[in-house]
Amino acid sequence: MTTSTDSTAKKDIQKLQRAIVDGLEDVKAQDIQVFNTEALSPLFERVIVASGTSNRQTKALAGSVRDAVREAGFNKPRTEGEENGEWIIVDCGQAVVHVMQPAIRQYYRLEEIWGATPVRLKLGAPKPEVEAKPAAKKAAAKKAAAKKAAPVATTPAKAAAQAAKAQKAEKAAPAKSAAKPAAKTSAAKPTAKTPAKKTAPVKVVKVGTPVAGLPKAGARKTTAAPARKKPAKG
Repeated sequence: MTTSTDSTAKKDIQKLQRAIVDGLEDVKAQDIQVFNTEALSPLFERVIVASGTSNRQTKALAGSVRDAVREAGFNKPRTEGEENGEWIIVDCGQAVVHVMQPAIRQYYRLEEIWGATPVRLKLGAPKPEVEAKPAAKKAAAKKAAAKKAAPVATTPAKAAAQAAKAQKAEKAAPAKSAAKPAAKTSAAKPTAKTPAKKTAPVKVVKVGTPVAGLPKAGARKTTAAPARKKPAKG
């Protein structure tokens, strides 16, 4: 029969391995594998192997695992091999994580040593959401209620003010709509065209043709001498 301590220990190891896998997935670890080692070693219950493509990624993976384990409520893990970066061991107590570069992993083949009992674990599983505190929930509910109640007038004076604003808006709306057609009609009227002044036709006169009222060319004007008065006979 399983006791309560066994069930809590099982929950703890499941929580720990989930935190480790989440930390590895956050930095895009490759080929994550989890093995149950309860029957192989009394020192730890899980061995987790993952690959990183470079020294920089393996160091980032180890750091992400440390942070995830601490955030889950476990003790701070110990690390070995972080200076080199080819093979980093993160000791999380009940679980040991091996972060290795592909060539090192292929050479040492840890899966053949610890992989007798693989653990089926959903990769890419959604992380559990942290429940909001009751005080935060109450504050959010109050804010939502205040937003909904804001448009409603709480006093008769506020209600009268809102009604007056609505009446002003209704009166202003027809005035605006009436002003728009008037502006359009005035703009549509064409401007009156002023009649163009008619210019008198110019007569073309040929050279040598007599013009009425003018003497002929070469003609001399003769003025008649005034008639002399005859002296009166004495």
